[in-house]
Amino acid sequence: MVNAAEAYRRQQILNAPPEQLTLMLYNGCLKFMDEGRKAVEEKKYEAANTALQKAQRIISEFRLTLNMEYEIAHQLFPLYNYVYDRLVEGNIKSDVSKIDEAKEIITELRDAWVEAMKKARSERGDGRGGNGYA
Repeated sequence: MVNAAEAYRRQQILNAPPEQLTLMLYNGCLKFMDEGRKAVEEKKYEAANTALQKAQRIISEFRLTLNMEYEIAHQLFPLYNYVYDRLVEGNIKSDVSKIDEAKEIITELRDAWVEAMKKARSERGDGRGGNGYA
């Protein structure tokens, strides 16, 4: 049986607009990077591998869903490749500096995404203008 918190989380995902889902993925990716980094520091290599592979899967999803009709996609694709490679290398070598580098890039992308969401809301006149985390 699914607990109430899990049911609520699933409902949020099912009802979220695409831009909110993207934000959720960025936040999830950062969470898994943090978990992987902590596990590497604690020499819990199996847990590190699991967490970092989850982050890698999110990055892979970002790469696969880019719409290459837009110039920004051509800029993001190599950046996502670079992040993915840093995560793989950080995982294989248990090197937190590689994980940190990947996290820094994804944090910047996530923050830019939040700003873009705010701008789009204000241009649409939604009146919500919140921080994108609702």
